[in-house]
Amino acid sequence: MTVQVIYETHSTSEDNEQGFATGWLGGTLSPTGREQAWQLGRRRRNDGVDIVIASDLNRAVETARIAFGDSGIPVRLDWRLRECNYGRMNGMTRSLLDAERRLRLDEPFPGGESWRQAVERVIGFLDELSQERHGQRVLLIGHVATRWALDHVVHGHPLEELIDAPFDWREGWKYILGE
Repeated sequence: MTVQVIYETHSTSEDNEQGFATGWLGGTLSPTGREQAWQLGRRRRNDGVDIVIASDLNRAVETARIAFGDSGIPVRLDWRLRECNYGRMNGMTRSLLDAERRLRLDEPFPGGESWRQAVERVIGFLDELSQERHGQRVLLIGHVATRWALDHVVHGHPLEELIDAPFDWREGWKYILGE
């Protein structure tokens, strides 16, 4: 059996708007982000979702709470859906992250992890999800590392390609696990 996965990125944070790469810092949604989270709930509450699983970083938790808090849909948090840990560089400027991104594909950020390590962490979560949620429709709220893991596992995209691809926001990405 398969698991239908809808991936949604956390809503816009204050750090996003100010040009910072939050990494493993919690972050807080901006007014725009809170509106986006409300719209996410409006789009997905009646979409046949069995469970919402979000990263445990505050910006993802806040997105899930606003979107699904009173919907009756179970919401679970999982640390493995976190963004890449930039270590001592958590909270760096976005321009520095863009300059460092390719360098950190396999070499960990100082005191943190590499992008490949972050994706492997998410893949471990996806393996477990495919075993536990047969036949279900699961909505994941995460970060870039979450989407890269899904694109890598489901579509076979090498991380070397994903790391150079521009971020293209949209109202959810759909994947099938277990095919």
